Amino acid sequence: MGILQHLENHEILIVGDVMIDRYLTGSVNRISPEAPVPVVLHHTTEDRLGGAANVALNIRALGSIPVLCSIVGRDEAGNQLKNSILSDNNISSEGIVFSDTRRTTVKTRILGNNQQMLRIDSEDTNNLNAAELESLLAKIRELLATRPIRAIILQDYNKGILVPELIETVISEARKAGILTAVDPKKANFFAYRGADLFKPNLKEIRDSAPFAVQPTLESLQQASQFLRERLENRLTMITLSEKGLFLDDRTEAHLYPTVARNVADVSGAGDTVISIATLALVAGLPLETIATLSNLAGGQVCEFPGVVPVNCAILAAELEQWKEENRVLGY
Repeated sequence: MGILQHLENHEILIVGDVMIDRYLTGSVNRISPEAPVPVVLHHTTEDRLGGAANVALNIRALGSIPVLCSIVGRDEAGNQLKNSILSDNNISSEGIVFSDTRRTTVKTRILGNNQQMLRIDSEDTNNLNAAELESLLAKIRELLATRPIRAIILQDYNKGILVPELIETVISEARKAGILTAVDPKKANFFAYRGADLFKPNLKEIRDSAPFAVQPTLESLQQASQFLRERLENRLTMITLSEKGLFLDDRTEAHLYPTVARNVADVSGAGDTVISIATLALVAGLPLETIATLSNLAGGQVCEFPGVVPVNCAILAAELEQWKEENRVLGY
């Protein structure tokens, strides 16, 4: 069995902030007479799944089954996401709950001559109210009771879905059921994820949250990992370091894993890809070095493409073979 086949056919529950990434593309040939700004002649509009929905795309691309659970507004964008964009990407919408008081998050990027000119965000970032929280928890419990969920990914974009009460309840119920939990945090609720299995901040997030300076060195990252473990009691810490690779610590061993050089076009969505592949690799019981290698390769791959895109398994398989040959790694 090839290594990527170990990542297939697992049902993964993804809870977090979903959004639409909208791209308006066109050409620029002149400056507006009304203001010193470029005039973009619109050619195409493309809507992509973003946020936690991009995690679902990555889980699907890796051959497993995403079960996406979130709240969206009862608006045009929410209806579009639930009734067309998800189905167009072969992702179930059964876990999507409507709210009468929230707006669906839409990030509209205007691109002229293949360069981003402007981004317009339409969203509500207030925390879920009591009724919304209860509706979402009821849906999560329903999915856990009726689906063979192997892991839960909590994907936080600070849009108000992952409130402390929800985080605590989901992690507690997952632990009781023996279901792995993986977290991609943001600053607002950084220390709310007590008891999670995998905690995956990036370097900036840990620097913003630790009471000491954190450098991308093994000794400094081990100190940061120990700090997190004392606060969160998490089993594994993964800290992504952009072009420097990643750090991975499972309490028994900790290592820095360098990545390969890339022609970076857009870093958007790389964290979604890393949490997806790392979670599937943990569910499959793969060793730490393999988890780190796959995470580095997959996260780096999506940075070579403009916009938010999921991992491409064919490219990943080829890059894995090249990496194994260059590093003389056998036995996978």
